[in-house]
Amino acid sequence: MQLSDGGCTSLAELGQGIYAFLHSDSGWGHSNAGAVYADGKTLLIDTQYTLPMTQQLIETLRQAGLPAVTTVVNTHANGDHCWGNQLFPNANIVASAATAASMPHDFPPALMRRLLSPELAGSAAGRYTKLHFGAFDFDGVVVTPPTTTFSGTTTLTVGGRRVVLHEVGPAHSDGDVIVHIPDAGVVFAGDILFGDHPVMWTGPLDNWISACDEILQTGATRIVPGHGPIVDPDGVREFQQYLALVRDELTPRLYEGMPYWEAAMDIPLGPFRHLPMRERLVATAAATYRHLGNPPVPAAEVLERMAQAHFDTA
Repeated sequence: MQLSDGGCTSLAELGQGIYAFLHSDSGWGHSNAGAVYADGKTLLIDTQYTLPMTQQLIETLRQAGLPAVTTVVNTHANGDHCWGNQLFPNANIVASAATAASMPHDFPPALMRRLLSPELAGSAAGRYTKLHFGAFDFDGVVVTPPTTTFSGTTTLTVGGRRVVLHEVGPAHSDGDVIVHIPDAGVVFAGDILFGDHPVMWTGPLDNWISACDEILQTGATRIVPGHGPIVDPDGVREFQQYLALVRDELTPRLYEGMPYWEAAMDIPLGPFRHLPMRERLVATAAATYRHLGNPPVPAAEVLERMAQAHFDTA
């Protein structure tokens, strides 16, 4: 299906009543989603970045014969995974308590519209935002919080089918959750897994590496990342190796006093040098810098440094 933002999506059936809604473009804003169906009920894992994108998700599920969504799970608070919540007014929306706490403050729609305004067009951040977010229509988005929260682990049922939610954050974000469907051997990992360079807003990297271990411990054989193609356990291990490499190369550079944005672009990536969107490492470095006891870096500065890194290496 062609999307209004120029991307394409597909719906993959991973087993009886398990579906993955996948984007061909794994870049900013193009997040995967999932659905679990049993006995006339549908649970949705993550909504989409905009209302038109979420409406297309709803239509895709309808065409696949799934009934209306009764439960929504948000894996974390980033807008591309939850800004479509308002289109499910009758559903129980479930997220971790940490996700619920951070949702009102996570790059609100008004900020995204401001970053796309003409007065910022001359800055690196404005040009970067226009390049990666300019096709998205944020009109009408009202950030809609969860109706049910939890901490740790909780189990939902969909027509008698078990769906287990494991809180594995803080890692990528404050309240990351993975969704395990035991009878299908499937995990929806949210942004604990990426198909390209990930971005770490919270961390630390050790927590993210441990979150990958929690995915592996489920025994699932098919894992759906928040962005990118479906992987098997070896794909999770490879991503874990990436995180360990970044941690081991980045940390000593920051201890030595190298500016976080320079450290991000200085580390050797070895087998991962082919991954796109290397500039995201600037945000990961800024979060790591904070975990080493330094003051938090303002988000506006991180975005500007990330944008500069992109245009300097383009």
